Amino acid sequence: MTRPWPTVPTDEQRYRPLYARVLGLRFVNPGGVLCFLFFEGAVALAVLLALAELVSWWAVLVLPTVVAAMVKLNDVVAEMVIRTAAQVPEQERDRFRRQMEPVVGRARVPTAPPSGRPSH
Repeated sequence: MTRPWPTVPTDEQRYRPLYARVLGLRFVNPGGVLCFLFFEGAVALAVLLALAELVSWWAVLVLPTVVAAMVKLNDVVAEMVIRTAAQVPEQERDRFRRQMEPVVGRARVPTAPPSGRPSH
């Protein structure tokens, strides 16, 4: 049985930027400025590149689509990471935390050579 992973409450869903709602982002939550840069920035960059004749005019359609695909891929990867982390038992998390703690102690260092051996 899979549990739903609600990350954005439904009453806040309507206040999210249109870009995030259209892509169906659940784990990545970009703000308005970032959504503007993702879409309008990609269109503006593609238009500038096309006007400079560095790329064809197809880039005006392709570049924002590629950026949107990468944002959605990032959301899918974030979902997989969160689901995998949720499956780790608590005792494994505790064991990992214990292993990562620094160990501070004292080591015995002999000051005299062991008996039966000549010293140099």
